[in-house]
Amino acid sequence: MHKRLVNQCTIDFSLIPCGPILIKSGREGADPTKPDMEFVETYHGGGRSVYLPGSSLKGAIRAHAERIVRTVGRDNRNSDNPNSLWANDPLNDNYDYLKNKSGYELYKLSSFTDQMFGNTSIASRIRIEDAYPVDSQSVKLEERNGVAIDRVFGSVAVGPFNYQVCTAGEFRTKLHLKNFSLAQLGLIGLVLRDLDEGWFGLGFAKSRGLGSVEVKLNQAVVQYPGCVVENQRIRSLGGGGEWQDNQLLGAGVFLAEAERERYGFPANDMQDTPVRAESMALGFGVQLKWRGKEQVQDLFMRAVRAWCQRVEADSSPYVA
Repeated sequence: MHKRLVNQCTIDFSLIPCGPILIKSGREGADPTKPDMEFVETYHGGGRSVYLPGSSLKGAIRAHAERIVRTVGRDNRNSDNPNSLWANDPLNDNYDYLKNKSGYELYKLSSFTDQMFGNTSIASRIRIEDAYPVDSQSVKLEERNGVAIDRVFGSVAVGPFNYQVCTAGEFRTKLHLKNFSLAQLGLIGLVLRDLDEGWFGLGFAKSRGLGSVEVKLNQAVVQYPGCVVENQRIRSLGGGGEWQDNQLLGAGVFLAEAERERYGFPANDMQDTPVRAESMALGFGVQLKWRGKEQVQDLFMRAVRAWCQRVEADSSPYVA
């Protein structure tokens, strides 16, 4: 099923430091005038610039998504109910339950978060671009000093050392989610909400106050590449499905019943929205656009309804 593309959501958002943040470079230079720990840099906009790597953003988003799923679901697999809501520990999971399984079994048996972010057997369906400064002149870098305290003796164990932090600027990026259910989109909305509210941070020394950012939602686009808009309705080419042009559609509605059940996608996975569909470029494909913070939040609110239904449908809540 995942060899084709039935829907895709692209979320355009910016990250604005609420205080110092540091995504450390993996190497130390030989220049003695530079701090011991430098911010990662690359060439962008005609010169060297700090940036937030997509891999770092994805790791933080995945970790918090797993935290949310474990909170309302389970932290281990229920062998009696493969559809139960759970998130594993990727570092301590040997994935024995995925050995010698077919493609749809690999997806269905994987945890809710592995279905989105991937594991050793299935690919990720989430891609996050590097976040670059919108205006390099607005980026402010500072150098700070610190020491590591010995917990036993209370004296200096390591240091003093200095590190580079970013305290101002706007870093813009995009998150792409393909072949998604509305519950999965709702989970992404919750993660971005929690990042904005400071429930978790990015980069180095989060427990010491670094890493807090504001999330600015710029735009979201949901696309159905195999559909067209006709007479204010969305029509699936070849699939035979037809829906109102203000429908937010999950991947399950595009699949035949047998295929949907093999992968575990929900049926009737749709929500009404105030946004109307429009044709994509070249007149092939359909897209719905939510512009600005209020509209994107409205999109997430409708997707979170599906997430709540998914949580309530789990008939095997975890009991410690």
